Amino acid sequence: MTTQTTTAETPSTPTAAQTSLIGLPAPLGRALATAGGALTIISTFLAWTWTAAFPGDLTVYGYPGGLQVLVLIGGALTTLFGLASYGIKGLSLLTPGSADSAVKTAALGTFATAWYTVIAISTDLGGVVNLEPGGYVVAAATLAALIGALALPFERPQPELADPDDTGWEKFRHQSRQNWNTVKAAFAAKPPAPAAKLPAYAEILVIVAAMALGLIVFTYGIGTEYDQLFIGFLITAGFGFAALAKAGLVARVSAITARHRNSTMAGAFIAAAAFPFTQSDDQYATIGVYILIFATVALGLNIVVGLAGLLDLGYVAFLGVGAYTAALVSGSPSSPLHVQWPFWASALLGAAVAMVFGVLIGAPTLRLRGDYLAIVTLGFGEIFRITVLNMDGTSGPDVTNGSNGISSVPNLNILGFDLGQEHQILGTTVGRFANYFLLMLLITLVVVVVFRRSSDSRIGRAWIAIREDETAALAMGINGFRVKLIAFALGACLAGLAGSVQAHVTYTVTPEQYQFAHVVPPNSAFLLAAVVLGGMGTIAGPLVGAALLYLIPAKLQFLGDYQLFAFGVALVILMRFRPEGLIPNRRRQLEFHEETEAPAVLSKAGA
Repeated sequence: MTTQTTTAETPSTPTAAQTSLIGLPAPLGRALATAGGALTIISTFLAWTWTAAFPGDLTVYGYPGGLQVLVLIGGALTTLFGLASYGIKGLSLLTPGSADSAVKTAALGTFATAWYTVIAISTDLGGVVNLEPGGYVVAAATLAALIGALALPFERPQPELADPDDTGWEKFRHQSRQNWNTVKAAFAAKPPAPAAKLPAYAEILVIVAAMALGLIVFTYGIGTEYDQLFIGFLITAGFGFAALAKAGLVARVSAITARHRNSTMAGAFIAAAAFPFTQSDDQYATIGVYILIFATVALGLNIVVGLAGLLDLGYVAFLGVGAYTAALVSGSPSSPLHVQWPFWASALLGAAVAMVFGVLIGAPTLRLRGDYLAIVTLGFGEIFRITVLNMDGTSGPDVTNGSNGISSVPNLNILGFDLGQEHQILGTTVGRFANYFLLMLLITLVVVVVFRRSSDSRIGRAWIAIREDETAALAMGINGFRVKLIAFALGACLAGLAGSVQAHVTYTVTPEQYQFAHVVPPNSAFLLAAVVLGGMGTIAGPLVGAALLYLIPAKLQFLGDYQLFAFGVALVILMRFRPEGLIPNRRRQLEFHEETEAPAVLSKAGA
């Protein structure tokens, strides 16, 4: 007798269907997107309006200006990624990730910038009759490129079955969620495959090119002269960076910089040091030095919040401690001490006094956790501000001159180099704020080195363990109180060091500069936002976050009373779609995106 056995059929995994957002054939869509990008480039050499009343003078043929330059960049990216999607030899190197996703993102950004410009011209000048043929051409070209890009195929996600008993509202929400998942899948990109390792000199050249590009973008953004250009810059820079990320270029450059961390750090600071020499006057160096002060303090807060996981809402008080300490011993006529110490001594004193305050505040409070610790630190920040406000000789001892503060803080003179005077360096006139920019850059370098060495040390690993799970860390033998106190003291010390320079930059130190929340940074709310927005636990994250949080409010002043509202909406949207921050810690990114493939090895700090 024979026995027949049947093999159970293994259910096959359903494959995602190839589809598109617009029902055009994929070859036609690809050609339309590429040709639309090329036509967009051509349109930037045409006049978009007949009058120079619109900022940027878009009346010239053959020479793009103002917003036309931004649209030209977007059109070039769309065209290059479109050609690369055909697999053209050489251009395929531009898209190690997903060429189609890069085309869609670049086309969308170009469309947004071009149509924003066309609408702004029509609104400011009184109608579409003020458009020249170039304005109509760019509107049609970017629309065609976007339609073609949205016709490119992608893998549609499997739909979730709805409950037949759902109400009409629940069915609407379910359908909206399905549609949103489809849109996200249309723009999603797979991570690029690991690239072959290049020779060391070639990878160094890639890093140099990346730093030069970053300097160009920052210099252009900080130098935007009118509101429309800055908004167009934000649109182009945001979508352009996203398109490069979709193409896989950002991941490739990040892998190279991870192998050459010292060279990357040196290149970044050389590029930053070159910034004052790209300016014809001191106007934008002023913004640059304030950004560096803000960024340095945010990086110190990143030790407390990003590494140790301690929510500090009164951190700006330590900046104030350093500033007041340096101002008191600076030789200011408003200082009751009537002494003038050299800069190195006042800077060390400011850092030391701030660290002492950090220990004094942290010792009795760091046994608290979570919201309770946040409330205590918020109280400390307000206590500091009210105390220096009352030390005016009437409500208390005459130390800080109350609301008038310590004024006429003299400029620094380091080894005979007066930072308040103009100097000729490499044939370029370097003004007062450029001098302080270079000094503050050295302070930032010190803070970066301290942060990097601390995060990679045994103490840094203990901070991360406390941040991830304090109970488990204590069970493993980590002295949680001592480790947290070190983080608190070190963060306060770095903030005090930055404050010692701020006192000389601003000439005057007043209590109003150190509030929890204020329109002008730095303040505790903006500092915390810079760390969270940029990326907790990273070096570049708070630096980028601080630069954006200082630049955007300064450039949005034309909104008047709606400035903070627009700024808040932008932050909410960013946190909704990128909660891990702009430059996230790798471990934190995996927490928010569980579908992302985990790397084989994480660094000590989880980067």
